[in-house]
Amino acid sequence: MKLQKSTSLALVSVLEAAANPDRQVAAAEIAEKYDVSPHHLAKVLRELGRAGIMESARGVGGGYRFTGNARRLTLMDLIELFEDLSGRAGDEERIAATAEDRALGRVLAEIDEIARATFRSITIDTMLKLVERERHAAAAPQAAAV
Repeated sequence: MKLQKSTSLALVSVLEAAANPDRQVAAAEIAEKYDVSPHHLAKVLRELGRAGIMESARGVGGGYRFTGNARRLTLMDLIELFEDLSGRAGDEERIAATAEDRALGRVLAEIDEIARATFRSITIDTMLKLVERERHAAAAPQAAAV
């Protein structure tokens, strides 16, 4: 399953904000860190705000704050905000063409369902722990080299 840019931006924005839920994260900070358009990011953050996952504050020291529940919010919850998961556009005609196409369609549908189940099982809290492990793993070789 390939995710749209908006979905990826939503995932990293939520992770950035959820890592420090008491801190306001500036949209410009996220845009610069991930080298993305601030305008596109603003649209994503507005959608996350409408969904009750992020809250915005204007003015000096303003930004976005995570307001969701990191232990309950799953990757799939975020993905569903930005992706059309109703099916593969245009595949219906191709899948019905031959037995091989139908068999391949079933396999691809099963792969998509496995991906969805995996995304449903991973919470933001789990992702934050994984990010922290990755940071420690990246720092370990540097510490050993000193």
